[in-house]
Amino acid sequence: MELGHCLGRIHVVDDDPSFVKAMERRLKLAGYDVATYASAQHLLDRLPSGNEPSCLILDVRMPGLDGPALQKRLGELGARLPIIFLTGHADTPTIVRTIKAGAHDFLSKPVNSDDLLHAIERAFAQHRASRDLHDRLDAVRARIATLTPRERQVFELVVPGNTNKQMASVLGCTERTIKAHRLRVMEKMQVRTLAELVSLAERVGILNHASGSRQTA
Repeated sequence: MELGHCLGRIHVVDDDPSFVKAMERRLKLAGYDVATYASAQHLLDRLPSGNEPSCLILDVRMPGLDGPALQKRLGELGARLPIIFLTGHADTPTIVRTIKAGAHDFLSKPVNSDDLLHAIERAFAQHRASRDLHDRLDAVRARIATLTPRERQVFELVVPGNTNKQMASVLGCTERTIKAHRLRVMEKMQVRTLAELVSLAERVGILNHASGSRQTA
């Protein structure tokens, strides 16, 4: 299969050159583009953008920064690539720790080709879903950014369930003014019902903030 029509990019991090070469050959034959790194630092120096369908195949034991430590560092950097750990030194505590930290899968060397490719397919599906969710949240945040300061106040007061009368009292204006602001908020947020507005606020974490700091008695 030509790389121009590849299924996506796989980043392989392992300090064993022979393993890396064999893995690269196997994955390219399966239709993937492959980038290889001899160490965790090598990957960090060339951090993938994550804008294309991708996943990371990561060894556990490596000199310097090991696999779980790299996983933690990538999380701190906000990298969203799904991680498949592939190691000849599997132990239950490490498996549990990496899975709890968000690893997509944990496979033992030598790995069966079918098991590996199925794990990669699932990781790519997860990456697509994660990117789609991130894009949707970015779109919601962009709409929120168009609100005026007063509209933002009304937004944060309406989502916890405050009435127009309560909001008018808090903001020192008339209920008629509140209704006008609510209408503009709904239009800018591109929703038709209060339930949809609350759902958007919950997705971006505004509902919890508003409930804790804005709701009136």
